[in-house]
Amino acid sequence: MSGGTRCGFAAVIGAPNAGKSTLVNAIVGGKVSIVTPKVQTTRMPVRGVAMRGNTQIVIVDTPGIFKPRRRLDRAMVKAAWAGAGDADAVVLIVDAAEMAKNPDGLAARDTWSIVEGLKAGGRKAALVLNKIDALPRAQLLPLADRLSAEGAFDAVFMISALKGDHVNDVADWMAARMPEGPWLYPEDQAADIPLRLLAAEITREKLYLRLHDELPYASAVLTEKWEERKDGSVRIDQVIYVQREGQKAIVLGKGGATIKKIGELARAEMEQLFGRRVHLFLFVKVDEKWTESREHYAEWGLEFPQE
Repeated sequence: MSGGTRCGFAAVIGAPNAGKSTLVNAIVGGKVSIVTPKVQTTRMPVRGVAMRGNTQIVIVDTPGIFKPRRRLDRAMVKAAWAGAGDADAVVLIVDAAEMAKNPDGLAARDTWSIVEGLKAGGRKAALVLNKIDALPRAQLLPLADRLSAEGAFDAVFMISALKGDHVNDVADWMAARMPEGPWLYPEDQAADIPLRLLAAEITREKLYLRLHDELPYASAVLTEKWEERKDGSVRIDQVIYVQREGQKAIVLGKGGATIKKIGELARAEMEQLFGRRVHLFLFVKVDEKWTESREHYAEWGLEFPQE
């Protein structure tokens, strides 16, 4: 790569469901992270790659930061803070509408805890108030002032990640903080995630979107087999792990109708993203201790925490 290029890492942190993945996808200009209404959808740091002129920004979409209770929670939160600690720029995204509506709610408590963590680490970040289209300006400005007064931020942005409003301003701020250096990825690459892992994430998204009320947080998807075919297509075998027999019945649905629909939706998106025909086979296994499996943590790039 010729001289004059810049490249670095920008971490997007925040409470669960603040809009981190939506923001990353909007800046990258394509799908990098799965997005669902369920909190804590992102379980691992996912890297998206965005270009701004001669600057390459590697954006790390981190798991939501919250008060961890289980082993998986602790691994996710640790990964999120590690992503922030290693980054050249940090963005704290806040669900402004939720914080204004419930100033003592869980999202607000998690956000204030993150602010304290930034201050304790002496780390300055950009404050990004998201979902501003769902909040009157009279409520938005006092919230911005209250958070800014903490002294943890050197920039404030008000955006709608879903609509793309003012997202470019955040991307420009990130780009300005990238150090000089060669690009880490080809100019046309949008993400750094293995295809077998991306395939599992796509299926998990469809699973959550289809069953997010009936299947709370108790599932995982692993790609067990990836077989290249001579005709250019690919066979993908995936296992959906649940913790109880009753959850298996929910995933399968009457006569297998639910898992068939999940498979159709996942396969269609994979074919669009991969640009090839996909033969997708889904299986459901009951494992009440899947959250204690080192294999799952290794697949997601998470450190397996000790008790």
